[in-house]
Amino acid sequence: MARRLLLDAMLGTLVTYLRMCGHDTLYVQEDGIETDDAIRERAAATDRTLITRDRELAARTADAVLLEAREIEAQLAALQDNGIEIDLPTEPDRCSVCNGRVERIDPDERPDHAPDAVAHVWQCRECEQFFWKGSHWERMQSTITDLPG
Repeated sequence: MARRLLLDAMLGTLVTYLRMCGHDTLYVQEDGIETDDAIRERAAATDRTLITRDRELAARTADAVLLEAREIEAQLAALQDNGIEIDLPTEPDRCSVCNGRVERIDPDERPDHAPDAVAHVWQCRECEQFFWKGSHWERMQSTITDLPG
């Protein structure tokens, strides 16, 4: 089940994975949130689980998830251990760039830069970025598949 998450400034790479896994994920760097109090307030106001590498911030925030690892694989495994589903959906749901919703577009609307070999193309409703299942998707799927447990 997709979750509503807020990631602190130390977790930029993780944002992409969580969005591609379908989680509604805000990133403090994108919103210009800088102070711990502002981060805590945003998490509470938007009913999001805070994910952080900051021990003090995690200790002061209800239901926060503290990640100690720096490596993406270990971070993803720790999130799984905390009950956050880490799996790519059959079809993309979230934009990895802006967190907006994506939808499959008609074949005649596909951009010229989309590879001919891809069956489907999706576009973000917010930022209009195009997505398809290519090598980036495959690398992420491989990383997720190789997680322990």
